[in-house]
Amino acid sequence: MTANPDIFWTFFALVAYAYVLYPAVIWSLSRLFGQKLHPPSITDAELPTATLLIAAYNEEAVIADRVENALRSDYPKDRFRVVVASDGSSDATPQIVSRYADRGVTLLDYKSRRGKSSVLNAAMAEVTGDLVLLSDANTHFDPDAPRKLARWFRDPSIGAVCGRLVLTDPATGANADGMYWKYETFLKKCESRLGALLGSNGAIYAIRRDQYVPIPPNTIVDDFVIPLLAKLKTDGRIVYDAEAVAREETAENVAAEFRRRARIGAGGFQAIALLWRLLDPRHGWVAFTFFSHKILRWLCPFFLIGMLVTSALLIDRPLYRWLLAAQVAFYLMWPVANLLPTLRGPLKLLRLAAMFTSMNVALLAGFWRWLRGIRRGTWDRTARLQAPPVAASAEI
Repeated sequence: MTANPDIFWTFFALVAYAYVLYPAVIWSLSRLFGQKLHPPSITDAELPTATLLIAAYNEEAVIADRVENALRSDYPKDRFRVVVASDGSSDATPQIVSRYADRGVTLLDYKSRRGKSSVLNAAMAEVTGDLVLLSDANTHFDPDAPRKLARWFRDPSIGAVCGRLVLTDPATGANADGMYWKYETFLKKCESRLGALLGSNGAIYAIRRDQYVPIPPNTIVDDFVIPLLAKLKTDGRIVYDAEAVAREETAENVAAEFRRRARIGAGGFQAIALLWRLLDPRHGWVAFTFFSHKILRWLCPFFLIGMLVTSALLIDRPLYRWLLAAQVAFYLMWPVANLLPTLRGPLKLLRLAAMFTSMNVALLAGFWRWLRGIRRGTWDRTARLQAPPVAASAEI
């Protein structure tokens, strides 16, 4: 049994486009057809009313720090509310939040655990204000972050704003995925210039309350789906503001990070069924970025498997014998990189190779999870240190 060499090179071209060529293409398009957006100047009296909504499940270790951080915002107090929605927490999370009632913090204590998506749907029906800022219990905003998010909404064409997440290692303050997240931040900036930003970051984003579309109860990547469902509803623009900063710890170990990526991968395949209409060319640059940045990226594990199988079937040809060996060697860098405590100089390339392989294996695991069926949207909290995050150079 043999294979057509064109199949191998087709798969190779798709992977190369998704990870290497697309960044160059989107940068070029953003310079040719995009525009650098400048936030409107806005006074305190012109700021919209805003609610910071935090969904929490068993976050007693960090929720007090999170609420204190929210209350340190420099947003005008008469226009800003903090709401914590507890998803059937079985620890002291509700009791801790209740202590802040006299400081204007509202607790929505949902007794039965229903999942983050259902909690968000229920809470969005109860909160007030022109805007809703969504964040996580382990995230800390810079004091001016809510103001910087809100200023954009003076422009009626804008429906959602995504801020910048700075990630910190819980032990050292460094970021294990620094290069990858800088790469993703670059793409966000380019897509934002084109008016084609896809989704947001669950740690820090804002949406017009009246544009919220309830999401299915089993939705996994709610921060991706919510802004894009709103866009399908109103065609409102999603923008990225690098000046609106939040800080968050990374997962404490490789296994936890892999589970997070696999979960996001499952959510990506799930999201295609919810957002496929964005592939309609009438959505302009959004259709292009959704296909190039998301759809192709989610399908890359299958392209990589196709390359491996095709080169194995062509092993009688010297070129494909070497290509097969190169692929196997590349994938073996993943376990090798995990065994080495530190990677310096040229050895840092091992980390990039390991990260690429890990991401695609996690996507495969996520695809399998999606294929088996996602019946609920509950989540398990990731183990974190109790100290609040500190500044770091890595960003998302």
